[in-house]
Amino acid sequence: MSSLSDSYYAQSIALLETARAKNSAVIQQLAPIIAASLAQGGILHTFGSGHSDVLAREIIGRAGGLVCVNGIIDPTAGFIENLVGYGTQLVERYDRQHQLLPGETIIVVSNSGKNSSPLEVALYAKKKGLNVVGLTALSMSSTYATVHPGGKNLHAVADYVLDNCGVPGDAIVEVAPGVHSGPSSTIVSALLLNLLMLDVIAWMKAHGHPLPVLRSQNLPGAIEHNRALGVKYKGRLSRQLA
Repeated sequence: MSSLSDSYYAQSIALLETARAKNSAVIQQLAPIIAASLAQGGILHTFGSGHSDVLAREIIGRAGGLVCVNGIIDPTAGFIENLVGYGTQLVERYDRQHQLLPGETIIVVSNSGKNSSPLEVALYAKKKGLNVVGLTALSMSSTYATVHPGGKNLHAVADYVLDNCGVPGDAIVEVAPGVHSGPSSTIVSALLLNLLMLDVIAWMKAHGHPLPVLRSQNLPGAIEHNRALGVKYKGRLSRQLA
């Protein structure tokens, strides 16, 4: 008899395959848009509230990742993400400090697609002329009522939607009658983000642009390499490159 962890593994592998196939066309559309903006010196922005912040940080400042990715960070860790107006305050402050520029892209992560802060960030970015990508579970975003007074969920606000193919409530393994564990959103969403980043890099390479890829600081010469990459984006990145 399979264990709970065996079930989680099997279902996760199946979801990864499903999500890759379902999102392939959107990723192919998005990659050139993001890559062209980055090639012109732009920034890719991310935002996630609550546990979705983990995904928003997945592609920021990491070894093998692009240097030109910056995140809008919620210092409350999402505890007041449904306080109407709070998300707007966050993104306005970020805009003043790091700039959201027309033609750039922002990836807004919200598994449910219904909470106020992610929606306010997405709506603000749209008004500024950015391409808005919503990374969500369509099974939830398309069926759960939003708490935001605008009345729309993330998938309806975003210009492009990446679906992590998760189930309502996120957890995919029934551990007792009516009790589920084993969330899928993190592992699947991380895959989608990294597939997108690799296609962005592939486009830049194919079109002869330098690849602003960070190296692990544990490798010889990496710190100097990373600092040199960051010079171009001085004032636009919220982190200090080691």
